Amino acid sequence: MWGFNIKLSAKDRASKLQQAPHKILVLTGHAGNQGHAVESLRHACEVVQVDTIDRAIELLRTDQFASIFADAGDFLPLERALVSQQAALILNTIGEGVCIVDSAGRVSWANKRMQGWPAKLHSQISAAAREAFELFCRPVADDPNHLPPQQRSKRHALSIDDQQFWDIVISPVISPSGQVVQVVAVAWESTASRRTQQKLDAIDKAGRELVRIESDAMSTMNVSQRLKVLEDKIVRYVRHLMHYDHFAVRILDRRTNKLEVVISSGMSAEALSVELFALPEGNGISGYVAATGRSYICHDVERDPRYVEGLDNAHSSLTVPLQLYDKVIGVFNIESHKVGSFTEDDRQFAEIFARYVAIALNILDLLVVERFSTRSKVADALCSEVAGPLNDIGSDAAGLIEDFIGHDDLRSKLQQILDNVALIRKGLNQAAQGPRTLLGTDEVVPTEDPVLKGARILVADDEQNIRDTIQDVLRKFQATVTLASGGADAIRLVEQNDYDLIVSDIRMPDKSGYDIFAAARRKSQTLPVILMTGFGYDPNHSVVRASQEGLHAVLFKPFKVAQLVSEVRKALQPQPAPAST
Repeated sequence: MWGFNIKLSAKDRASKLQQAPHKILVLTGHAGNQGHAVESLRHACEVVQVDTIDRAIELLRTDQFASIFADAGDFLPLERALVSQQAALILNTIGEGVCIVDSAGRVSWANKRMQGWPAKLHSQISAAAREAFELFCRPVADDPNHLPPQQRSKRHALSIDDQQFWDIVISPVISPSGQVVQVVAVAWESTASRRTQQKLDAIDKAGRELVRIESDAMSTMNVSQRLKVLEDKIVRYVRHLMHYDHFAVRILDRRTNKLEVVISSGMSAEALSVELFALPEGNGISGYVAATGRSYICHDVERDPRYVEGLDNAHSSLTVPLQLYDKVIGVFNIESHKVGSFTEDDRQFAEIFARYVAIALNILDLLVVERFSTRSKVADALCSEVAGPLNDIGSDAAGLIEDFIGHDDLRSKLQQILDNVALIRKGLNQAAQGPRTLLGTDEVVPTEDPVLKGARILVADDEQNIRDTIQDVLRKFQATVTLASGGADAIRLVEQNDYDLIVSDIRMPDKSGYDIFAAARRKSQTLPVILMTGFGYDPNHSVVRASQEGLHAVLFKPFKVAQLVSEVRKALQPQPAPAST
């Protein structure tokens, strides 16, 4: 008769000894000659006696014993049964589904996880296992990987109605003689990871669409039009792909360190008007993210001291940096009405999308710089190329005039040639100056215009030539013009005086065009504003932001004076009242 103890730690054994009496499991077995020994144990222990191995295993599964006594002949079968029972326990508690399949695809055993999965999946696993069994039985030379049977495995991706997904690995069971007798399939559900990957792929595709802004259709657009297209794409992708309705994109103004709102959806006007700077403290979560370059999940706005007013009744937010290489150029802020609405997966998705937004915005700026540089180079090259021939034409014409004294008709034609040469030179000089001048100033004829006469117009531009030229033009139509040499000066004048129209440059050293537009809106919701920009350059994207709030028009320098007068007349004319319903 043999006895063996269940393996216990020293602490557990001490605890067991303090419990009286000790519980002993006795397997009487086939010999049935343990009567005297069992009776002697009863004096000191609690004896539980069984006569079959199955019953012993059942009790061991539900109870605890200090020792087990069994005949030598029953010891090995009991030990094997215990090991098998432990293996089955482990296989039934792991997260993967496990099954054993024969050559015909029949499942001879499956753990509880596998049994709980749909019948459609079972049939797919059986078919895959049968195919794998045939592959494993082929000679090694027929295996494309040239691996022996015990080292082979086959992986599959299975799905049900493209809604649930599983990954499965099938491996052979090799007999002592080296034959494949069965296969083991280990499967795990991959629906969550597959959907995550699908969403990442969709975001990557959407991001690549964002940066495709050099197509034929967009090549004819100015920067504000391109940014409007980009804005529409961002809003559409964020809503339909990422399922967020309340968000804002703020761009960092390097001159002021201020975060300017460029694109927004579903955010309150009060939230968008809050001034935030790229500082880690005192400027909300957006300021912290812009200053540190680290994303921030706010699970509950009421408990987060960094949170600054955003969405009405917001309860959580997610803010990620717009990262361009190693530089933060802005932030992407998303808000939700629900507490704890954002997860680490959401953060990952938003960060990937934000990188594409940053690249797209940067490409817009690069295109503007390229346009400016190219036009300047072309103008300079053209001036250099034609300067010599124009001088020769002028000299020859002047000489001929002197030679043909008394031939008035011929001299008149030669003088026209000289005048045209002067006009060509002037046009080339204007082209070379680019946005620092206006076109067609000589074509303006002073007249009394009932729309412009007496109109109070504020003109703001840090280029004196532009200010003076616009003032001269508008005064020819009897308008009253006030000049401002900078943004801060213009805002002060707007706050202190009443105007009928504001014409302002977008980029000035102290304030942006949007700052002036916002000051006009604070003064009056109906005060029209026209913004000007050189070659479409709009570093803080004032045009799109102001257009969302009622900007009247945009003029792209160098523009013609006739275009300026036309837009001014439109802005000053009374707007028709909306039709009554």
